[in-house]
Amino acid sequence: MSDTNNEITAIAGAALRAQRERIKVIAENIANANTTATGPGQKPYQRQIITFKNEYDKATGASMVKTNGVRLDTSDFVKKFDPSHPAADAQGYVMMPNVNPLVEMMDMGDANRAYQANLGVIEASRSMVQHTISILQ
Repeated sequence: MSDTNNEITAIAGAALRAQRERIKVIAENIANANTTATGPGQKPYQRQIITFKNEYDKATGASMVKTNGVRLDTSDFVKKFDPSHPAADAQGYVMMPNVNPLVEMMDMGDANRAYQANLGVIEASRSMVQHTISILQ
């Protein structure tokens, strides 16, 4: 029973680590949502997207989620008219990051719910073991 509990904890722990990394990337996107380039023709901050992969763990005999890396979002930058900005082009437009704070907050909420669900898995597993031990005594 303890092996099963350790496997469950390892699987949920891998998911916690993956969601923690996801939250870190989202936080970086939100922090840089208004970071512009320093000069004309330069690119502003570019949104990052974390990807995941399924990896078989020989020690537990289970498939676990792992981060597969972070890639740049290739969606278009937003143009904002601000001719006084140092990074404005000849027409007075400044390239703004392709970060939508509303989307980032929704992603953050989703990552938070996934994190909480995996904490619940660990708590439920430990509770079942404790109940089993108390019945056997």
